[in-house]
Amino acid sequence: MRPLFLPVFLALAAPAAAEPPRVVTDIPPVQSLVAEVMGDLGSPGILLDQGGDPHHFQLKPSQARAISEAGLVFWVGPQLTPWLDQALRKLGPDAQAVALIEAPGTYRRSYDGEDHDHDDQHDHDHDHGAVAPDDDHDHDAHAGEEAHHHHEGTDPHAWLDPENARVWVLRISGALAEADPENSAIYEANAHAALDRIAAAESEARQLLAPVGDRPVMVFHDAYGYFAEHFGLSVAGSIAMGDAAEPGAARLAGLRDELHHEGVACLFPEAQHDPAYAKAIAEGTDVRLGAPLDPSGSTLAYGPDLYPALLTGLARTIADCVTGPEG
Repeated sequence: MRPLFLPVFLALAAPAAAEPPRVVTDIPPVQSLVAEVMGDLGSPGILLDQGGDPHHFQLKPSQARAISEAGLVFWVGPQLTPWLDQALRKLGPDAQAVALIEAPGTYRRSYDGEDHDHDDQHDHDHDHGAVAPDDDHDHDAHAGEEAHHHHEGTDPHAWLDPENARVWVLRISGALAEADPENSAIYEANAHAALDRIAAAESEARQLLAPVGDRPVMVFHDAYGYFAEHFGLSVAGSIAMGDAAEPGAARLAGLRDELHHEGVACLFPEAQHDPAYAKAIAEGTDVRLGAPLDPSGSTLAYGPDLYPALLTGLARTIADCVTGPEG
């Protein structure tokens, strides 16, 4: 007869399965991409509170503790969240911090529109994020012409280019597989499923934006350059600069002239920011006031569905205003 204690003995003798690493992310689009790659293996934490602004944020004690206990931290990079850069140095020296904007193949644009840094340039027409050199990275000549912007430096809002999202999914998958090799096949399979979802959302967004054409729009802050370049939109200007700091009186006065000079079709306020600026600038003009845009997705439901919803939601909001009954 088989001893009754044998199953217990074998269970104790078997090596314990490795636990997936504790993962922390900075903003909703990054959390969404990581959640897609992790799948059922775990749920990545997120630092940005629902409805929060990544440019202006203070860590809570519980969030500081999450960083100190993390094995992996995925974030855009210090260009977007310098407050997290400091926290990682102090609280998470043992964690592997992955700045996705530095991932090879990421397309990085500058605010002044002159320095386009591809870092192993990629082609916006390739499949599933395979990184390939391309000296003919073609963006519409008018797209992303945030004229009248006089700030410089790398634009950190790189997640709004779905091609970057594809590159980042592969970087996330590789970092997770390195930290948790037993589940590497799962991460890889989930990553390829995520790439398919990004491609579907990208296609839907492009269809939604097709009727918009090159009609200029104005936005609240300078966060939409990647989105505009990728989808061929014309952004005539922004109320605030890329760090979303409140605009000064002189800037506000000049924006009304831009509305007329650039032939702006729609002016968009933004979630997390006072719509009074946009309403005041549009008042007395023929420019339509659109629904608020949310470039960081912090008003959406957090999780794996957020990134595709972010792309299609931005496209739908822009198209609804520009092509509306009076557009």
